Amino acid sequence: MSHSSDDILKGDFLSFFLFFFLSFFLSFFLSGNGIKEMYFFLVLFILGVTPSICKGQHENTCNVVPKDKYIEVGSNIDIVCQTSCVHGKIFWTINNRSVDKRLSNTINSSHTVLSLRNFTHQSAILQCHSEDIQQVLGGTTIKTYSKPINISCILHKKDQTFEGSPDQITCKWEHEVNPSLAVNYVLRASSSEQLFEICNSSSTNCNNEIDLLLQNYTITVRAKTFAWEVDSDPYTFNPDHILKMIPPQLKEPTVSDDLLVEWERADLSKWCRCQVKYSKAVNGRTSEWVRNKNLTKHEHGKVTIEKVESCSNYTFSVRCALDKAPWSDWSQEKVLTTKLNKRDVKLRLWRKIDELDKNGVRKVHAMWMEIPSTCQDTFTYTIKQTPYKEHMVGVNYTDTLCGKPTCDVDVSQDAHRINLTVHNKDLLEFMDSVYVPAIGESLPQVTDIQTSTLEGVILVSWKAPIQPVSGYMIDWTHNGNQYQWKESNDTNTALSNLLDKTPYNITVTPLFDDKTGHGTQALQICSRVADPGNVTIHVKANDKSALVSWNVSQEACSGAAVNYRVFLLDVTVDGTERVNSLKDLNPDTQYSVYVKATALTGTTKSSENSFKTKRFGPGLITAVGICGSIIILIVLSLGLSCAVQWKKFQEKPVPNPGNSSMASWPALSRQEGICPFQPFSNPTESLCDRVYTEETQRMSISPPATGCNGNLMSDQTDEYVDPGTVPAPDEQNEDLVNHAETQHLSSPDDSTALLSSETSPYRSQTFVESPASKHVNHSKRVPVKQPEKTALVTVYVTLDMFQQGQGR
Repeated sequence: MSHSSDDILKGDFLSFFLFFFLSFFLSFFLSGNGIKEMYFFLVLFILGVTPSICKGQHENTCNVVPKDKYIEVGSNIDIVCQTSCVHGKIFWTINNRSVDKRLSNTINSSHTVLSLRNFTHQSAILQCHSEDIQQVLGGTTIKTYSKPINISCILHKKDQTFEGSPDQITCKWEHEVNPSLAVNYVLRASSSEQLFEICNSSSTNCNNEIDLLLQNYTITVRAKTFAWEVDSDPYTFNPDHILKMIPPQLKEPTVSDDLLVEWERADLSKWCRCQVKYSKAVNGRTSEWVRNKNLTKHEHGKVTIEKVESCSNYTFSVRCALDKAPWSDWSQEKVLTTKLNKRDVKLRLWRKIDELDKNGVRKVHAMWMEIPSTCQDTFTYTIKQTPYKEHMVGVNYTDTLCGKPTCDVDVSQDAHRINLTVHNKDLLEFMDSVYVPAIGESLPQVTDIQTSTLEGVILVSWKAPIQPVSGYMIDWTHNGNQYQWKESNDTNTALSNLLDKTPYNITVTPLFDDKTGHGTQALQICSRVADPGNVTIHVKANDKSALVSWNVSQEACSGAAVNYRVFLLDVTVDGTERVNSLKDLNPDTQYSVYVKATALTGTTKSSENSFKTKRFGPGLITAVGICGSIIILIVLSLGLSCAVQWKKFQEKPVPNPGNSSMASWPALSRQEGICPFQPFSNPTESLCDRVYTEETQRMSISPPATGCNGNLMSDQTDEYVDPGTVPAPDEQNEDLVNHAETQHLSSPDDSTALLSSETSPYRSQTFVESPASKHVNHSKRVPVKQPEKTALVTVYVTLDMFQQGQGR
């Protein structure tokens, strides 16, 4: 159960109201008669009960005090929790976080005190909780404030153009405070003689006119709000320690070989310290330097600056301060352009030599450092090549006028010296020269050149020759036309300000007193190895797989890929491979894939390639193609066969019916005891090979019929045959065959029904009985059983049958 401060006020108000009412009632009735006495005891009873009621209300109250308290940050505070409404232990929370129980102290059964030391929260909510019922019994808000710190003041003149006594003070301080809180500050000063207010401000600085005596002063800042006020710690100062001088007067600097800077100060009565600041701007970048100078009484300032660069713009300014006092403002700036100093001219003449051409001439590319363009003057550059051996005759070279810091001249295969002369209108002259070795001249050179790169800088080292040298010239180029060069006394150097990711050719040449050795060129090296080249991918999709291949462009300084990652199934491939198969894909599905090449120097990502898998696989398409091809071949073969057969059918000769004949033989169904096949003398002949025409039937005589076992078809009786009518054995065998063949003819009735001389185109044919029945005369001693007369069948025979028989 929770009770607020409003509940407590309500209880107090009720008690007061009852007390006031009963007092009025008692005074009224005491002025009456006997009735008054009757009510007197009632009034006493009420007066006795009312305090008990009020006391019971207070005894059941839970609350936390003090309420909404402001305290100074870092101070201590005690918070009291009244726990009359509950029993048991309590605990505290600050901003909903539990407080160490050791900070809480129980005074009695109804009061618990929380002691907070060095409280630093800007704002905190403290609450008292019951452990038994887990409810908030009361709470309060504690806010902190801080006092102003780091006070500093300056005494100065309002008019900074001339020296005089200070007439104004400016102070500033620091104060951490809620920005939404309105704070008013009052700056006060005190001395041994007086206390006065300097200024009021709503910000953390203020200034005002003041006339201070030469004695120590103490300053405090009071911060005040509607809820609290606090004073800063006192700040004590001596006026000389906060006195700000006016800026000194800077004279025009003068320059010869060195630069002289002079200035004057207004107050020479005191010792002071000064600073000279000068700066130079080159290519948008400013370099700045500061020189310190201490001045005694009655001394003006003077500083000599050595080694200033020629033809450069310098800016100067000066400031001064008393001992322990703040610096004055910087004086008005002065700008000076230095003149060309002869000691600063370093032409650094160098050369690159081409191979000897067919005419015996070598071209020498001379190059030197140009005099800075900031020098407002006109300079003339002249190149002249002279033979190294003065006694050489027949050689006459003229001066070559060059308008830029490079120039080409021709020399022979002998040793020469290239001379450069620079002069201006003031006849100021500078000279330099360089040696050109002869063809085949034995000169030392460096060996074992090593190169490496580090963050865009090329590190070069080499092994010195055996002969002593005066130095080394290192030249480098990225395109063969533009050269940079530098001189070094060590066997190593660093080349900077290089083009990024660009290959360079570097040459190191030893220098001697009046000659140069032969140059040694290092292997080409990149200023920085770049990421892998651009990756281009190609995709060949199937139904459930895709073949991804890629190409990497090879640039001059591209890094070698260590591996490739195919981002669809996140597959990593070795750096030597350029193809990968993606499997387990879904048919007829859109996919997007890209490849990332990774090198030691970085990564390169290809553009995304979208593809769609096929609906059917290549196996099905191949099978369908093969089956279709087979069907087409079958159809073509059948068509070709039919065409050939049709052509044969069309080309087959039609027999002439006028050349056909009719033959007859008995039907097999009526031949009893006769073997349907007879032995032939020629086994290749068919039953249809021989037929009996009308003419052959008249001329032939049939032999006796025999059984299947070769016996005659009789009762095994002797038969007389006219020798004149019996054919020769060969003829007899042939007749037997013919007889057997003619036995298959249909009946005469059928032949006459099918063939008629009037309607048939075939020759008229008549039925002839078997020759055996007409010409064979039998002489028997016993009766011979006559063969039954058989029905004959008419057969149509074409001429090609005989042709086929002949072919066989």
